[in-house]
Amino acid sequence: MVKEIRIYIEGGGDSKDSKAFLRQGFSAFFQDLISKARRKGIQWRIVTCGSRNAAFDAFRNSVAQNPSAFNVVLIDSEAPVQSTPWHHLQQRGEWDGNGLADEHCHLMVQTMEAWLIADIETLCTFYGADFYRQRIPGNPQVEGIPKDQLEPSLRAATRDTQKGEYHKIHHAYRLLEIINVGIIRGKAPHCDRLFTTLDNKIA
Repeated sequence: MVKEIRIYIEGGGDSKDSKAFLRQGFSAFFQDLISKARRKGIQWRIVTCGSRNAAFDAFRNSVAQNPSAFNVVLIDSEAPVQSTPWHHLQQRGEWDGNGLADEHCHLMVQTMEAWLIADIETLCTFYGADFYRQRIPGNPQVEGIPKDQLEPSLRAATRDTQKGEYHKIHHAYRLLEIINVGIIRGKAPHCDRLFTTLDNKIA
């Protein structure tokens, strides 16, 4: 049985504080799984790493240093995904899995903002008056929204709100704390794959 789960995540910027904020957001996003793991005595660690290269390097080091843990790297796909996660990254000229199973590699398709956009009602509540939801792409299959539309559409929809224009560092972690996981899983198959994989490891 797995005794420890370690997740290495792209994002959080360069500062210690901003990485801590994103870790806080993901801890809330995974809260049901974390609680389930702890009830079974499974340790859980989330590491927000900044750049995607840093996330992969930290993951690779953990595979070597913590071989008994279930190590996961979670990064943006940066493009549509038509193959397995490791193969997708290898095709992009980034990394291969060095023999590791695909269950260790998970992608936010095409970026984390797709998960935020999936729960439009929570966005409306969070940003309040003057949130212009019509500027958010209407495709319910959010993984099909091109990367170059995701963050710009969020910025356009929030520009006139009291909280101000969407900012990855200042807003993303707060949204991760409140978005509906069930809605995200229903609209983003790769997010559902991540939760299913982790749930199976815990079980």
